[in-house]
Amino acid sequence: MRTCEGLFQIDGQNLANDNLLFRSTTGSISIKIHPQESRAQNIRMSNIPEQELLPTTASVSEDDRLSIGGCDVRDLVEEFGSPLYVYDEQTLRGMCRDFVSSFTSEYPRTRIEYSSKAFANPTVAKIIDEEGLYMDIVTGGELAVAIAANFPAERLNFHGNNKGREELVEAVNYGIDSITIDSFAEIDLLSEVAVEQGVRQKVMLRLSPSIDPHTHMLTSTGILDSKFGFSIETGDAETAVEQALAKDSLEVEGLHFHLGSPIFELEPYSEAIDYVLQFAANMRDKYGLVLKRFSPGGGFAIGYVADTLPPSMGEYAKEIATAIRSGCDRYGLDEPELTVEPGRAIVGRAGIAVYTVGGVKTIPGVRTYVSVDGGMGDNIRPALYGARYAVVPVDRPTAPRTRTVTVVGKFCESGDFLARDVDLPEPETGELLALPASGAYCLMMASNYNMQTRPAVVLVNNGKARLMRRRETYSDLLAGTLNLD
Repeated sequence: MRTCEGLFQIDGQNLANDNLLFRSTTGSISIKIHPQESRAQNIRMSNIPEQELLPTTASVSEDDRLSIGGCDVRDLVEEFGSPLYVYDEQTLRGMCRDFVSSFTSEYPRTRIEYSSKAFANPTVAKIIDEEGLYMDIVTGGELAVAIAANFPAERLNFHGNNKGREELVEAVNYGIDSITIDSFAEIDLLSEVAVEQGVRQKVMLRLSPSIDPHTHMLTSTGILDSKFGFSIETGDAETAVEQALAKDSLEVEGLHFHLGSPIFELEPYSEAIDYVLQFAANMRDKYGLVLKRFSPGGGFAIGYVADTLPPSMGEYAKEIATAIRSGCDRYGLDEPELTVEPGRAIVGRAGIAVYTVGGVKTIPGVRTYVSVDGGMGDNIRPALYGARYAVVPVDRPTAPRTRTVTVVGKFCESGDFLARDVDLPEPETGELLALPASGAYCLMMASNYNMQTRPAVVLVNNGKARLMRRRETYSDLLAGTLNLD
């Protein structure tokens, strides 16, 4: 029996009971809760506008500082340096379980497939494996991460619009479960690889349903004018079905589409699902296609700013499940196995980025710039997409927000900003600022622009932190250069 005292949460709610006993497969855990401490904690957290954006274990310490996973964020920076990315294990696992429960309750034959391009890391891959999820990859590098984590090949799917021969050979040799085909060239290439390796490879075909998901144009992938997928509208999708079914080395299991991300509306899913299922029925009648598996992709949104929160997982699940059942009934199809591919929605809220304030520049009547020691090198999303982020002052998260400022990075670009026109306490050099919802894509799109080293990444849980990726050094930056002597 292990006993813990302090503040605990279930489903993001602080508990205020005197004693609780939890039983798990590893034994019993007795938890003693202090009601007065819990109530005070609730009051302190309620004063933080970004409460719903932060990891579910976020709390305010007695010193009025932000804590994640039982770890004081300033203490983490003092140990691991700044900038720093902090991931909360409980939030990560909680999101995995939320997806499983939400979708299987609406559509029992559902597989949840983590889209690792959101954050590919061996530690995260092991957690995804432990939670029983599938995982998809889009490059040989992401396959290498899966292999390093001993992720089961039978729960892997390979996406990507231009896979190379070497990547396909590596995937097939690893015994990958499924490969999602995205071009005519890939049909022939993968068929050749499968014959050479002596396997019959299971595949999905990625389609483009020409549906606008009403998100940023650079992250809309299901429209007609897109590099992704076989267009139903132009007839390419039908040709792809015919060609793939004719390959003895390929086993066509089903159809896939992905509208884009993040999608805050539900209607685009149901509209696209009906359109693609009608196409599937036509392909069944014309070529004998059997729809064993069906995937409407991912695109599930998270909250980046307090005034724009997404639907719940239950709402997404109900919309998708209802649309599939209605479409199958309408077009006389057997209900297929469902695959959904969350990436951002699994890891986004679990991670925060932490920066140290340097210079503060005020232009009277115009703007106050607050410069930090990171920026577009570790998070290019604001510069690339105009993505909005909230900002939490780590050392005084409940203090009045009296100044409107723009948080900018240290890189030599005028477009290097992290958050425009956010309200903060009077900014101070040396203080820490945290950007919630930084767990997805930021690190995967990071660069060494201006020869800046990339930050360390830590995983926190129950008051302990462990390094998931060390901070880069200047030696790392120079390691790949040629010796010109």
